[in-house]
Amino acid sequence: MNRYPAPARPIVAAMIAAAAAEPERSVAFQGAPGANSHIAVNQAFPNGLPLPCFAFEDAIDAVREGRADCAMIPIENSLHGRVADIHFLLPESGLVITGEHFLPIRYALMGLGDMTEVREAVSHPQALGQCRNWLRARKIRPIAYDDTAGAAALVVEGGDAKTAAIAPPLAADIYGLKILEQGIEDSDDNMTRFVILALMEPDRRIEGEVMTSLIFEVKNVPAALYKAMGGFATNGVNMTKLESYQRGASFAATEFFADVEGHPENPAVARALEELAFHSKWVRLLGSYPKARGRTVS
Repeated sequence: MNRYPAPARPIVAAMIAAAAAEPERSVAFQGAPGANSHIAVNQAFPNGLPLPCFAFEDAIDAVREGRADCAMIPIENSLHGRVADIHFLLPESGLVITGEHFLPIRYALMGLGDMTEVREAVSHPQALGQCRNWLRARKIRPIAYDDTAGAAALVVEGGDAKTAAIAPPLAADIYGLKILEQGIEDSDDNMTRFVILALMEPDRRIEGEVMTSLIFEVKNVPAALYKAMGGFATNGVNMTKLESYQRGASFAATEFFADVEGHPENPAVARALEELAFHSKWVRLLGSYPKARGRTVS
């Protein structure tokens, strides 16, 4: 609790108390009240009780410990790339991906004084990166902080008109800041993808189109990745995301995070995964869930 700036603490405490009274309705998110993750929870779970957590690991722990029914974690942004390292966080957590949600991202510069007084802007590194060109054009110095809405509370706590925050407009309402300028993100199509994490998959059949997320490590032989991907091509399975990452310091073993369209029980997907497993050291499914947004570009 004390990791949040002072203006956020009573609000966080009230939300924690409400979630504790009805954990079956609680949805954990990373950040302070007013963050984009808070907005995403309100959209995806209109009858839910948002539970603020300071770090991604804290949100995951809330689900594992039964203090929340699920968690919403941002994993990628259309302008600034990866947000949370879900391929590191999820495998060791014991949670599964049960859904996804896409949130258009809109940022505002908010502060205590006038726009002409602002010399620096504090926010999460993702938000600063998504507003980089706007900040540079106005010679405003970016200052990194753990969270966008938390940065708004920090500005209130600091009481200095020279320091503003970049956060969703909701944060200005919550903490009593003035919105100095809106729509400061560098692109109108700024979008963040969230995944919903739970202890187990819902006990029901997924209706409509399905996404499946997985991680794998190919064998350390020539053309292993090319061969491993062949099964998706020959079986007509669309892979919408493939991202490599390193685990450990050896740089010898590359692992991959992938999203594919379809359920593992679909014959074509099953055959593709079987061929992937043949050319890999291991394959781990992270979850299958309803597709929230089309990936095809016409």
